[in-house]
Amino acid sequence: MLRILTISIAVILSAMTATAQERVPTSQAEISLSFAPLVKQAAPAVVNIYAKRVTVERRTPFMNDPFFERFFEGFGQPTPRVQNSLGSGVILTPDGLIVSNYHVVGMATEIRVVLNDRREFDATVLLGDEDSDLAILQLEGAEDLPSLNLRNSDEVEVGELVLAIGNPFGVGQTVSSGIVSGLARSGGVRGSGRGYFIQTDAPINPGNSGGALVDIAGNLIGINTQIVSRSGGSNGIGFAIPANLVAAFVEQARAGQPRFARPWAGMNGQSVDQGIAESIGLDVPEGVVISNLHEDSPFARAGFQVGDVITAVEGVPVNSPAEMVYRMSVSTEDDVLVDYVRGGDRGSVLVTLQPAPDDPPREETELPRETVLPGMKLVRINPAVIAEYNLPLQADGVLVTDPGRLGAQVGLRPGDVISLINGTRVETPAMVRQALTRSGRYRLAVLRGTRRVVLTFRT
Repeated sequence: MLRILTISIAVILSAMTATAQERVPTSQAEISLSFAPLVKQAAPAVVNIYAKRVTVERRTPFMNDPFFERFFEGFGQPTPRVQNSLGSGVILTPDGLIVSNYHVVGMATEIRVVLNDRREFDATVLLGDEDSDLAILQLEGAEDLPSLNLRNSDEVEVGELVLAIGNPFGVGQTVSSGIVSGLARSGGVRGSGRGYFIQTDAPINPGNSGGALVDIAGNLIGINTQIVSRSGGSNGIGFAIPANLVAAFVEQARAGQPRFARPWAGMNGQSVDQGIAESIGLDVPEGVVISNLHEDSPFARAGFQVGDVITAVEGVPVNSPAEMVYRMSVSTEDDVLVDYVRGGDRGSVLVTLQPAPDDPPREETELPRETVLPGMKLVRINPAVIAEYNLPLQADGVLVTDPGRLGAQVGLRPGDVISLINGTRVETPAMVRQALTRSGRYRLAVLRGTRRVVLTFRT
């Protein structure tokens, strides 16, 4: 009993000694330790963006009827409507180059930017991309503006302290704090669903879109773009587009590119799970297994085959198709070194980065009045069209970009691929035009997304 009492006294004395050694704040700066200096540095470079766009809607009495709606598709008088959007942006250069989200400013007819000091500027979009949900804007007549430096987002680590700065719900500029919760997240729901994000638990709400995610040194590490939420408010799962992709956009915008020239993979793949790893002889699940290759794919030309597993791009591991596309998009080289596994053997090969070839020519055509579906707009399918409209790699035929009034009445939609007309294969808009010149009964074989649809009508 005496031994136990002695040990207890020793523990108490040790704790008292440790407490005595703890230092209390010795200066006013330590007492008021906060994010305030960081906010003063970064907040002036975050702006509010007000955008207007005009949309045209067709309204019918059966618009919301689940049964009759499809029968009245394409009918009704077009009704112009002005949509207003509110978001945030980040100044990247003193002369007013700004980055924001495409869903904030895309297709806008008027953009007004309000600075932290309440100055206002008109802005124009230099470069936008719906898939990446990024847009680069230029302020008119701006100079000597506060700006943020882009950090190499590949150096960001899980657990880093971050601040999210934006204009949630339009209440005014707001700052929230958190940490980096995850990296290489594929949480995209905008555009075609492609995405590669930094995840953070810093509260992000509607209106924060396009705002800054900064580290404790005041560097921009990402652009806040979306949240996972059932209520519409922040649940602690927010996503930011990495700064390295922003840097690639800035480079192309300064070069005068109207669209983001994303390197084309020309392949489909899926992440390797445990089952796939066991079936192909991998010790652990890693990489992306190729499931489909276009004949013009740069990977096919480099010698890749269906079943190969891509494990790294430029020495950085990739474990999803989104990661692989991201690594290609942020590369500053014309050729990238790709590591792979084939039949248990590992290797590396250089792959040339290039946009999807716009060949053969797309032959944009609008059917004339003498055809049975006048006003319908068509393009020939090639790799560039496949990438632009997110079509299946083996899609062939003619793409409908606008069905026109009569085309919509017979059931055609933008994005449909016409492959057969009355049993005859069509490969060019000219062949479609020739096939639709006489009155009679028509049967169109159409690819709509992944579904095959047959449309019949009589003229």
